[in-house]
Amino acid sequence: QVQLVESGGGLVQAGGSLRLSCAASGGTFSNYAMGWFRQAPGKDREFVAAISSSGSTTAYADSVKGRFTVSRDNIKNTLYLQMNSLKPEDSADYYCAAKRAFGGSNYYTRTYHYVVWGQGTQVTVSS
Repeated sequence: QVQLVESGGGLVQAGGSLRLSCAASGGTFSNYAMGWFRQAPGKDREFVAAISSSGSTTAYADSVKGRFTVSRDNIKNTLYLQMNSLKPEDSADYYCAAKRAFGGSNYYTRTYHYVVWGQGTQVTVSS
């Protein structure tokens, strides 16, 4: 079973950028479809972005479409989330998640699809 560790969170001004990373270990990373989710205080965890095991297909929440980009490097066993034009409402704890997936084009957007989660990294966007 793969283990996940996020990094790259921090404090940034509105309009700025951050790149989150999610390092995977202990499994064959290319066998997993991956997702990014976020959770703000007092709110449910919500979908942000997803990518298929091969990286060929991606999906985004409407709230981040055009500003965030998900990508993966199956050689480095790492998932990324490039976040541009950040807004205060993007402030949350960000989590990466993994789901075993066979067939390189499937992605998953619901929390219940995923069985492996990282510990989260905090993103704070000041106005």
